Amino acid sequence: MMNNKIVKLTDRPEMKESMATWFHQKWGIPREAYQDSMDTCLESKGAVPAWYVAMQDDRIIGGVGVIENDFHDRPDLAPNVCALFVEPDARGQGMAGKLLDFVCNDMKEAGMKQLYLVTDHTSFYERYGWEFVCMVQGNGESQKSRMYVRNL
Repeated sequence: MMNNKIVKLTDRPEMKESMATWFHQKWGIPREAYQDSMDTCLESKGAVPAWYVAMQDDRIIGGVGVIENDFHDRPDLAPNVCALFVEPDARGQGMAGKLLDFVCNDMKEAGMKQLYLVTDHTSFYERYGWEFVCMVQGNGESQKSRMYVRNL
């Protein structure tokens, strides 16, 4: 029987290297960027940055982070949920929604009032309580992306 659970990096700091590698493999952003953010997460007393993974037994099947700005031109819309990814063989089982709910609850407990995220998806995040706010320009991007907000 499979055992799924969501793990917060601050609860399992020994997972930092495997988490950084996993996110790097999914998004192609340098592993060091994830490591630096995760180091800040572990050293900081603040709520942001924060990193989470969904585990199926000993395997990472999904992950998400919260950072101050997800590389866009609206620093006033912060903090940002970033890097949400669920492994293809684990999709269609509500894992993305579970990760988003976990993050929202965790950030609410930390005193946050709102979270933002940038995406090219339409109609996906709405089903989890997110609302479209505006279009934002990503650093180095030619096309604008959708910015969503979730009140906590």
